[in-house]
Amino acid sequence: MTQYLDFEKPLAEIEGKAEELRALARANEEMDVTNEAAALDVKAAQLLEDLYKDLTPWRKCQVARHPERPHCKDYIDALFQEYTPLAGDRNFADDHAVMGGLARFNDIPVMVIGHEKGSDTKSRIERNFGMARPEGYRKAIRLMQMAGKFGLPVITLVDTPGAYPGKGAEERGQSEAIARATEACLQIGVPLISVVIGEGGSGGAVAFATANRVVMLEHSIYSVISPEGCASILWKDAEKMREAAEALRLTAANLLDLGVIDHIVSEPLGGAHRDATGTIASVGRAIQTMLDDLGDLAPEELVQNRRQKFLSMGSKGLAA
Repeated sequence: MTQYLDFEKPLAEIEGKAEELRALARANEEMDVTNEAAALDVKAAQLLEDLYKDLTPWRKCQVARHPERPHCKDYIDALFQEYTPLAGDRNFADDHAVMGGLARFNDIPVMVIGHEKGSDTKSRIERNFGMARPEGYRKAIRLMQMAGKFGLPVITLVDTPGAYPGKGAEERGQSEAIARATEACLQIGVPLISVVIGEGGSGGAVAFATANRVVMLEHSIYSVISPEGCASILWKDAEKMREAAEALRLTAANLLDLGVIDHIVSEPLGGAHRDATGTIASVGRAIQTMLDDLGDLAPEELVQNRRQKFLSMGSKGLAA
C-alpha cells in the first residue's frame, strides 16, 4: 500500500475510493464498477499532475524523504553485477549506514559506495537511518584509496540526513573523518561520480559527493543543513522549516543554476517511489554517460578537473 505524504491526502482519498470499489467488485462478481473506478482513476491522475506540477522546496524535502523511495541497496541490486561488499574501517568497527564494495557496472569494474537508510523498522535501526559514524567515513576512505590503487572508477550514492551527531561519534573524531573523506575524494586519480538519490545532508553528503560529476534526482535535496535545523538556529523555531527550505536553495533546479551539480535525472510523476524500476534505470543511463565523458582523462586531469569544479562552485549564481 502506498504511503501518502501530508500534501497528498486528497489524492489518497480518491485512490482509496477507487480501490474500495474494485474490492467490492472482487467480492461480488455481479457488480460492475468499471466506469466508476475509471473515472476516479482519471481524477486521481489529474490531481497527481497538479500536485507535482510546481512543488515547493519543503514539499520536495518531503518527497526526498519518502520511506518507499528506492535506497542505495536497491540501486546496487539493480544496476551492479558481481557486487562484493567490503566491511570495516580497519580501525574501530563496520558502520552499517555506509555500504560499499567492488562490483561491475555494465561490465566495467568499479567501486560503489553509498548511504543506506533501511527499508523497515529493523533495518532502519541497524543502518542508523543513513547517518554515518566516523567508521563509516573511514571505511569509505579505505575503499576510495583501494579504487585509486587499482584504477577503478568510484560511484557514490548519497542519501543521508547528515552525519550522526552522537557523543560516541564526536569522541571518535566525526569532523576529522568527514574532512579526510572529502580530502580522499579530491586526491584519487580515477573518475568519481556522485548521485544524490534522496537527501544530501551537510558534510555527511559532501564527504561522498566531492566528485567530478554530481547528479541529483529531480525531487532530491542537497543542503548544508536540514530545513528544520536551519529554522531552529535562525528563528529558534523548527516549525519555520518551510521558510528555511525556501532560503536554503536546496532543490536540484536551484543547485544546477548555481553550478553545484551537473545534471538532473527526471523522476516519474509522483516521485521515484511510484516507479522505482524506471527511476533506477534512468540513474543507470546517467552514470554510463558520465563514465563515458570522463573515460579519456588521465589521473592528473581527473584530479585537476575535480578541484577546479569546486573552486569555481557558485560563481555562476553569484554572477547572475
